Amino acid sequence: MKYNKSPLPWKVIESEYLHKRPWLTVRKEKLEMPNGNVVPDYFVLEYPNWVNIIAITKEGRFILVEQYRPGIGKTCIELCAGVCEEKDPSPLVSAQRELLEETGYSGGQWKEFMRVAPNASAANNYSWCFIAEGVEKTGDQTLEESEDITVHLFSYDEIKTLLTSDQIVQATMAAPLWKYIAMQEK
Repeated sequence: MKYNKSPLPWKVIESEYLHKRPWLTVRKEKLEMPNGNVVPDYFVLEYPNWVNIIAITKEGRFILVEQYRPGIGKTCIELCAGVCEEKDPSPLVSAQRELLEETGYSGGQWKEFMRVAPNASAANNYSWCFIAEGVEKTGDQTLEESEDITVHLFSYDEIKTLLTSDQIVQATMAAPLWKYIAMQEK
């Protein structure tokens, strides 16, 4: 594909933190665009990187989780997902840890599937998606105090129905599942 010339980066003139907490860090910047226009108040949310997993059991069942999401005030069906902890040496290790903690499943063959920016205009993080095929139940959930998660197993056709009926609403979850389905149905 041929593209026109890409826009140039914007120059940071000033930057200050307005709020720094583990789950909400806000940075205010004064930016200069390549054409000389100045944006005096641009806000960036800083988050750690995230991971999610398209986990498929040896029997071909997809492992999804269900949990309440206060941001939209709804219980959501999602891929198993979590934060890349500083102690984790890679996003893959984070993904393997999250799958075991949230579902009790582990093992299988893992590969990096895609990386997306959850909100490139206002957030600084990425979300890695991995595919884990042939996983099996090896333990129990070990949830954090702030987690209340139910594990579900779905068929491929049920996953398609969840997507086409807008029952999977998180963009970082729907995007890799749609890509997976598109690649299966070539």
